[in-house]
Amino acid sequence: MHQTLTFPHHQPPAPGALVPISPGVQWLRLPLPYRLNHVNIYLIEDDGGWAVVDTGLATEPCRQAWERVLAGPLAGQRLTRMIVTHYHPDHVGLAGWLSNRFGLPLAMPRPEYLYSLALQYAPGDLGAETYRSFYRRHGLSPEVTELVLSRGHEYLRRTTGVPTTYHRIKHGDTLRVGARDFTVITGGGHALEQAMLLCQQDRLFLAADQVIARISPNVSVHAMEPDLDALGIYLQSLHSLRDTVPNDVLVLPGHGLPFFGLHARLDELIDHHAHRCGLIAEACRDRPLSVSEIVPYVFHRELDEHQTGFAFGELLAHVNHMLGAGTLLLQTDAEGIDRYSSASTSVAL
Repeated sequence: MHQTLTFPHHQPPAPGALVPISPGVQWLRLPLPYRLNHVNIYLIEDDGGWAVVDTGLATEPCRQAWERVLAGPLAGQRLTRMIVTHYHPDHVGLAGWLSNRFGLPLAMPRPEYLYSLALQYAPGDLGAETYRSFYRRHGLSPEVTELVLSRGHEYLRRTTGVPTTYHRIKHGDTLRVGARDFTVITGGGHALEQAMLLCQQDRLFLAADQVIARISPNVSVHAMEPDLDALGIYLQSLHSLRDTVPNDVLVLPGHGLPFFGLHARLDELIDHHAHRCGLIAEACRDRPLSVSEIVPYVFHRELDEHQTGFAFGELLAHVNHMLGAGTLLLQTDAEGIDRYSSASTSVAL
């Protein structure tokens, strides 16, 4: 970890507890049933109560954690509204539940809301046949493909839906929450148009999943947009954040611990992806490889089905970026499997 990253809170909130971050800002942590075993929720003092930033996954442990907070630290107080950063179920999963129970209005970027709505009303297979051919084209075996499909679709179903009306927030908006003004900053790559909130006055930056201290957010390509340069979009966002968000903000991420040292972390994330592109270029130097065949060259631990789906999408994002940069070349074999070979020794981001 870079020396310039500092952590004002060395321990996360205990289950059912809130940790004050700044006057009128509290931190809640909810459990997730994955290797990344938690998601951070923030509550901002609002007119007459507390605005909620993100909601948690639609699981019983997340609901129970909310119940403990509502009966404990927030007893006698009310929730005023939801601000949801993006469509991933660990962030939007309980939006429907909170809306139905407390009548909370929802604010969300339009692409994130519409995609949440699409998943809510998607058929039971969630486009499984499209994904099946997508994974097979990139070398995943039929057996692993079925496992990835079952786990990935289970993840996408872990929501309670979204309200039928919402308030759109977009890049550059000023969002008033209580006595604070937040500038809305959006960025793609990890999600479609993920919302981040910057309070210049208090030097607070709610970064959602775009900037996290100890892990790199997943940046993936999916069957809906198989040729998308998701990594290029993400890197553009990181460069833009470096230019527009002060280095001295307290970063409140969607996972992990709040930290100081935004610009150092942005540099680390950019370097991380350059390194990963280098690993892919080296792996493809001696013979063409499919995305599935590249996985063990980059991820050296055993992956479950959930992690395999994320790893596959992440590596395809790097491959698509490198194809666009001209550092990889594509060839499709007689069985319709796409494989990639290195075009040069240089990897430019």
